[in-house]
Amino acid sequence: MNESTAAGIRTVSHDLPVSPEFETFMAGGWAATPLPGDIRLPVAGLAAARRARLSARFPGERLIVPAGELRVRSNDCDHRFRPHSAYAWLTGLTGEDQTGHVLVLEPDGPHGHEAVLYVRPRSLRTGTEFYRDRRYGEFWVGRRPDLAEAERMTGIRCVHLDDLGVLPPGRDASQDADLASVLSELRLVKDAWEVGQLQLAVDHTAAGFEDVVRALPRALDHPRGERWIEGVFALRARAEGNGTGYETIAASGAHACVLHWIRNDGPLDPRELLLLDAGVETDTLYTSDITRTLPLSGRFSSVQRQVYELVLAAQEAGIAALKPGASFRDFHRAGMRVIAEGLAEWGILKSPEGDDHRRYTLCSSGHMLGLDVHDCAQARAEAYLDGVLEEGQVLTVEPGLYLQPDDETLPPELRGIGVRIEDDLVITAEGARLMSGALPRTPDAIEAWMGELTER
Repeated sequence: MNESTAAGIRTVSHDLPVSPEFETFMAGGWAATPLPGDIRLPVAGLAAARRARLSARFPGERLIVPAGELRVRSNDCDHRFRPHSAYAWLTGLTGEDQTGHVLVLEPDGPHGHEAVLYVRPRSLRTGTEFYRDRRYGEFWVGRRPDLAEAERMTGIRCVHLDDLGVLPPGRDASQDADLASVLSELRLVKDAWEVGQLQLAVDHTAAGFEDVVRALPRALDHPRGERWIEGVFALRARAEGNGTGYETIAASGAHACVLHWIRNDGPLDPRELLLLDAGVETDTLYTSDITRTLPLSGRFSSVQRQVYELVLAAQEAGIAALKPGASFRDFHRAGMRVIAEGLAEWGILKSPEGDDHRRYTLCSSGHMLGLDVHDCAQARAEAYLDGVLEEGQVLTVEPGLYLQPDDETLPPELRGIGVRIEDDLVITAEGARLMSGALPRTPDAIEAWMGELTER
């Protein structure tokens, strides 16, 4: 048993020591295994153009964009690694093998930059890393490109990570707020390739929702049916992409009134609703974000339909407000106006004026979508939340009503009902295109869809 200390943390390796003779034996007899064929990333050219746009915003300054480091989950087991979204956007590299890598834009003259990518290349077979290192060894975690292969993939000059050393002063995306904001703002408008990746994520997510409906009979029989639903969707996400874009919310009954219910440990009751908020993340790390609220019996009760139809009307009003030049907040205001008027008609609010409706809605009605589920979150308010919509932006519209089970301002029949309807849309020259239209939204269409899937 060997002991080592890193960053003040004592770690213990249970690997047996190896003899010099074994090291010599392991160093020889390996065939050459270069990566085959054309390995250039399809997005390499787009990534170069993105770096040029970033370069123009910071003339003469060194820019540092790390991929990020592994995080320990427990002892010597790490969380699955996903590179930082800005790093992925600027390089096109999205794999788990990007751990610790750093993109540096070095000033090249008064205006431009040279991109240099510091990477940990493939383990040499002359040392012990390739079979001894549990974090980076090829026999433990798989093959990485060598330096030449990484350059062919990205079109970026690649240097061994060991040569990074201590960089001269520069802006670090993980520490510099201005650089982080610019990186977010540059990603607000998606190019055609990105919209295509997002549509792929949406399509896979729609398939995952169909999987869930087909699985409902078994989930209803399980004491933790919510978790069965989570697992069914996760299978589709891992089979078709990188995994889920965020922790799946599978909330039945009153759990749907908890905005980020991810415990998913409850049973399913056929008398109640299931709020499923889930998204597949593609291998290129673009994610969908869709929510449907489904009657677990296959049919809405009259009260459930009443709540659902109000939320749907709010979503329709929000979608109708989407167009280039509109304020980003317009769709939320339009939806909340419908909610407030509906609650006043029900007698829950004395008046639709004011903000008392927020007791039952709790949060905003949508957000930008892209490499992150809540995309471009570091953008300045004037460029995003207080800005205007532009053609090519992708966002969600997701009004909801969360009628808490212990809320005595509500009639008893409404308590414990949570409904959210969330769809993904891309802003077009004419307005907005519904990307997630393959999934039904009206109560009648949902009941028919569920009936067809569970009968097969």
